[in-house]
Amino acid sequence: MKPWTVIDLFSGCGGMSYGFHRHPAFRLVGAADAQIGKPSSPRGSLQCNSTYELNMGIRPVEVDLARVSPCELRERLGMADGQGIDVLSCCPPCTGFSRANPENHVRDDSRNRLVEKTADFAAALGARVIVMENARELLTGNFRHHFEALKLRLQQMGYEVREEVHNLSEFGLPQQRERALVVGAKSPLRARGLRDIWAGKVVAKDACTVRRALAVRTCQTDPARKFPAFADPMVADRIAAVPCDGGSWIDLARDCRKQHLLTPAMRRILERGKIGSHPDIYGRMWWDRPAPTIKRECAHVGNGRYAHPQEDRLLTVREMATFQGFPVDFQFNGAALSNLYRHIGDAVPPLVSYQVACLIGWILGDPRPVPEDCILSGTHLRKCDIQEPLCIA
Repeated sequence: MKPWTVIDLFSGCGGMSYGFHRHPAFRLVGAADAQIGKPSSPRGSLQCNSTYELNMGIRPVEVDLARVSPCELRERLGMADGQGIDVLSCCPPCTGFSRANPENHVRDDSRNRLVEKTADFAAALGARVIVMENARELLTGNFRHHFEALKLRLQQMGYEVREEVHNLSEFGLPQQRERALVVGAKSPLRARGLRDIWAGKVVAKDACTVRRALAVRTCQTDPARKFPAFADPMVADRIAAVPCDGGSWIDLARDCRKQHLLTPAMRRILERGKIGSHPDIYGRMWWDRPAPTIKRECAHVGNGRYAHPQEDRLLTVREMATFQGFPVDFQFNGAALSNLYRHIGDAVPPLVSYQVACLIGWILGDPRPVPEDCILSGTHLRKCDIQEPLCIA
């Protein structure tokens, strides 16, 4: 019976929850997050639960999901005996899988075991459908055995499991973001994936560019229209010297008049001749390409290609949120500015989570949705951006 109930674990600022919150067939009944920024940080340091409450209307339980037992979690969420839920969203930290950390090729992060613990949470909460979003390496990396163990356990519990790797620009996100999406549906339900909705349809290429995303109109008094000033004058000079529309510090190295702006680390990289992904640091976005991957440490131009294509500054909180598929009416609560950027980089893009909600509705018994009906209002994406494959310019 509708509305179908949803619980979100590792809820963050609410990226996954927001898609279900905006879908009329679902009702959020619980969420949990310890608000831990890094393993060494104290609980509550990430300050994300207040943003979640501001947008979803419920306060997540502050609990360390690595330590709590499934039965205790059930009690903390206020669930009655015999009560189950329709949908469990469980998106453990992707830090231990992501290729952004080179150590992840050789060292198995202890947080990766939370993937397998999802089966315990699903059993305790009586979930009919499970959805998990994570780094693509969850399915393709050296430690994919955590997913394989989860899949086996879910199958033993009567779930059909569907796993896919997507570049989310396939679904209209104006960003190059490769992610794994896992859907489990308990018999007699059948698991499906986002490509089942998008079969025969594509997004126009010009709809997923930085130019389109930055054209989204926002209120002049929007408190998220802010960015940190450069504390170091040398950083400001460096960005001012980087060419517009896709330039980076590599351009400084090629110009003898600007080489004094190189950092010692940049000089060492040049000496070794192993540039790798480093050209992106102190880089500007390109106007007519999707944004690069928005990572959790996107609050400084020294961490990636996060400078405005033309203006000499970091992208604002609202601009970064637009690349992550947050609608213009999503509110970010009064956390530290660096945490707001972390909330955005950590989140499941709501533009995509709304499509996930449409998918889960189909699994639970709604008619098959079409992509045009899966567009989250308030984002840059429009119905006219969805085309037949041969219609792409």
